[in-house]
Amino acid sequence: MLKSDAPESFYHVYVRGGNKSRIFREDADYEMFLQLFARYLSLVEVKNSAGVSYPNYSNRVELLAFCLMPNHVHILLYQYSQHDMTEFMRSLLTSYSMYFNHKYKRTGPLFESRYKASLVSDDAYLHHISRYIHLNPRQWKEYPYSSLPYYLQQVSDDWIVPRRIAELFEGPTTYLQFLDDYVEHKEMLDILKHELANEI
Repeated sequence: MLKSDAPESFYHVYVRGGNKSRIFREDADYEMFLQLFARYLSLVEVKNSAGVSYPNYSNRVELLAFCLMPNHVHILLYQYSQHDMTEFMRSLLTSYSMYFNHKYKRTGPLFESRYKASLVSDDAYLHHISRYIHLNPRQWKEYPYSSLPYYLQQVSDDWIVPRRIAELFEGPTTYLQFLDDYVEHKEMLDILKHELANEI
């Protein structure tokens, strides 16, 4: 159970591979995770090979931002009612674990215990989390497995809804500047910290 499971709330979800091991070994693995987002969050229900519909959470959960890293995943979600996020994450992670274990002929849990979900309590935190998620990769502007291209209006899909965050900014250029400003600020702090350490 979540420590906090509030309706109509934002959550920063973090999940990591067991023992910090890789959960994505090649491009096809990242693509499968994205396909699972589409399976469970597309506006039109997706059916399996037998014609049976997969669970659909499009009217219960909104995917606002994500970044898939080699051994962990960051997701920003909005849930409408209690337990919506829990059920969506169970479907998502169970399906991916089954895919991964079958593909790589392994057994046992893929992820480290259960995922962590932090309630986003105010707009400042909401701003920071979207930026933190998108700046995770070293080459974040070119990284192919984050939601940044959706914020920059380079691509669109019905299974991701960046609107709640994007509308806090004047447009894609403003959002990109918001990210760039933080990168420069962080780099300057790192330089000052290094210089100070050398002075002592």
